[in-house]
Amino acid sequence: MKATFIKELVKIELNNPILIEGLPGLGLVGKIATRYLIKQLKAERFAYLYSPHFPYFVLVNKKGSVRLLRGTFYFWKNKNGENDLMFFTGDSQAQTIEGQYEISDCILNFAKHHNVKLIVTIGGYRMEAKDKPKVVAAATNSELLNRALQSKAVISPMGSPIVGTAGLILGLAHFKSIDALCLLGETRGYLPDPGAAKSVLEVLQVMFGFNVDLAGLDEEIAKAEKMVKRLQKIEKKRALQAEEIRKEEDKKITYIS
Repeated sequence: MKATFIKELVKIELNNPILIEGLPGLGLVGKIATRYLIKQLKAERFAYLYSPHFPYFVLVNKKGSVRLLRGTFYFWKNKNGENDLMFFTGDSQAQTIEGQYEISDCILNFAKHHNVKLIVTIGGYRMEAKDKPKVVAAATNSELLNRALQSKAVISPMGSPIVGTAGLILGLAHFKSIDALCLLGETRGYLPDPGAAKSVLEVLQVMFGFNVDLAGLDEEIAKAEKMVKRLQKIEKKRALQAEEIRKEEDKKITYIS
């Protein structure tokens, strides 16, 4: 394999589709949010993306079979609205700069082929949320950005970089005549963050009017909060131990002097 390619499993026809992209990144916000929508809407898989820019190992399942790392496209027919949905998520982001550009361009070309006029990318924004995580928005045009802001997102700070596929798709979308919006949930970044994912999904629901029960994320949010508190206790204990060791070392130095 010398280049990124997409293998379609079935041919589909979609009505004014919107593509929602969420790959692993800070706090796994994009992947958690996208996977949750796929599960709740019972979206169907219809294509795989393979790339030599993914990490060089295979995944092994319970039966001992292996597969390459990949991205997966899903679709959902919206019987009650104007827009069907496409989803893209996967095992990993590209590990090279060239790969990030190549995969982003490949996603955009595939979206263009399916008459996608709007792409929403989801990711994490490194910030210690004081209460409910905010959703930071950036877009390729002011009308789209205003829709996000009216849905309780906040504008991205000037000069703040959006790293990876979530950002590059916005930058490259202009060349494909596709509108693009990026929604980033505030997250600590070092643990899976379903709370940030839920905040992003709430903004998406208001913007596009689809109805998904988000209560299923509450249990995961509670588990994540317990994990954070446990890690904070461990870190506090380590800090106290380090302070005790420092005091003992100071005593030794004073005695020798």
